[in-house]
Amino acid sequence: MDNQRLLLFIALSFVVLLMWDAWNAKNQPVIITANNPVSDVAITPESSSVAITPTENTAESIPSDTPDTPTAVAESVADKPAANVQSALTSNKRIHVETDVFDIDIDVVGGDLRRAFLKNYPIDVHEPENPYPLMDDALPQLFIAQTGLLSKTPSPDHHAIFSSEQTEVILKEGQAESKVFLNWVGEDGLKVTKIYTFKRDSYLIHIDHVIENNTANDWDGRLYRQFQRNEYDEPGKSRLLYTFTGGAVSTPEEPYEKIDLKEMETWKPTQSYFSGGWVAMLQHYFVSAWVPKPGEVNHFYTRSINNTRYILGLTSAEFTVPAGSSYTFSTDLYVGPKIQDRLEKISENLKLTVDYGFLTIIAQPLFWVLEWLHSKLGNWGFAIVILTLLIKIVFYKLSAASYRSMANMRKLAPKFQAIRDRYGEDRQKMSAATMELYKKEKVNPLSGCWPMLVQIPVFISLYWMLLESVEIRQAPFILWIDDLSAKDPFYILPLLMGISMYVQQKLSHNPSLDPMHQKIMNFMPIIFTLFFMLFPSGLVLYWVVNNLLSIAQQWYITKQVEKATNAKPS
Repeated sequence: MDNQRLLLFIALSFVVLLMWDAWNAKNQPVIITANNPVSDVAITPESSSVAITPTENTAESIPSDTPDTPTAVAESVADKPAANVQSALTSNKRIHVETDVFDIDIDVVGGDLRRAFLKNYPIDVHEPENPYPLMDDALPQLFIAQTGLLSKTPSPDHHAIFSSEQTEVILKEGQAESKVFLNWVGEDGLKVTKIYTFKRDSYLIHIDHVIENNTANDWDGRLYRQFQRNEYDEPGKSRLLYTFTGGAVSTPEEPYEKIDLKEMETWKPTQSYFSGGWVAMLQHYFVSAWVPKPGEVNHFYTRSINNTRYILGLTSAEFTVPAGSSYTFSTDLYVGPKIQDRLEKISENLKLTVDYGFLTIIAQPLFWVLEWLHSKLGNWGFAIVILTLLIKIVFYKLSAASYRSMANMRKLAPKFQAIRDRYGEDRQKMSAATMELYKKEKVNPLSGCWPMLVQIPVFISLYWMLLESVEIRQAPFILWIDDLSAKDPFYILPLLMGISMYVQQKLSHNPSLDPMHQKIMNFMPIIFTLFFMLFPSGLVLYWVVNNLLSIAQQWYITKQVEKATNAKPS
């Protein structure tokens, strides 16, 4: 294998890797079974025989044996009436909550968190007034957070109608936190108060269920927390670049396990209950996670409804509240960007949702260096430039060996041409003569390959690191580049990349290549330019800087080899 063929192989492998990821994400096999009793469906007037009276002050709950609550039912879900999962969820009065980071709606039906917009992360950098809709129940997008209580006695699940005197809660200037109170009272006297607590500069929401057992009997029950979502196109997401959208769980046995949406019908935990851990829904740049109290024992579950809506949640172990006493179930809900420093403080392994893939061991240190450079430079674009320079310095000697091999090969251009002219179409004799020339001139064509192969994992790690880091999202660079996570609006960086790739190719010209291979190599800059026009400008910036540094190094080494050759006595 010679250097030009290796370059072609690397380039094509990189493109094929991206295409395979995208294809694999869109073509997961769909397996429909009905072996998971944990379920939820959308209860609407059109889709269910269960009635919900839309009266604010009515204390009402749906019986726990309905197929839309995460209780274990003996019969198969397939035997139950199919719900119209395309319909909107039941809604009633809503409480609007606004903090310095959130714009949220909580519905009195179940006390669900139905809408969560991130004020500091607009959909488009040019429209800062439009915050990113991480959660919403406005179809076709559906992504909500639900909680409820499971008991043999009437208790509020996520279809119960709560009451609240609040209609709007705003975190005012100088205020550290704000709370939302929702109340439910059963006919037997059981009282449940659901409390949301929002803190300043925090994407972590604390939720309490205060149970006051004013009945004559002990109350036995569990707390469940779950996400419900459908599959939809995330706002602003590139269709070319594949990033994972789906669930994730963390347990003591499996610190980080991803679950594709299509797998939620069949996924089962390795055991019934786990101590600690968390469950999350992932998408590009953002994560929503239910985080129980440390050491709390929970059952993890997933399910899909007609492969249209997907459920991921956890249910606590059963707890007894004696008659005349009270108890509080507490849990945390993170709804926000994948900022590693914040996630690391919330729960063990939660920062793994910033998923760099199998090369995390390389990508993570690269991000630490990039973050440190940004803290000094104040610009993510310049941080990428300096990081690229540092990587080139680390691999300087390896690259030098490769470029020196290329330069030595170029010296033999006249002799390669003579062999080609002499043997014409006889490839067997031509190959034998070429190998004899390598031996005679003491040139090893493979000596330039291995240094490049060693660097491939670093290049791929850097690609995933830049693609996954929310810090790069809508980060400006200079001049016309105002969003490093979006494509170059004027395609200047991709054109510079194509030109630099063409120049680098000319410097790396291998005279041993036949005309057909040479024509293929000549098309590579054009193909990559078109391909990179759709890439985030941060990735293209890295590629341009890397090419320019490579050209400078290769030109310098080539001149050194030519100078040494000319200095030898003839």
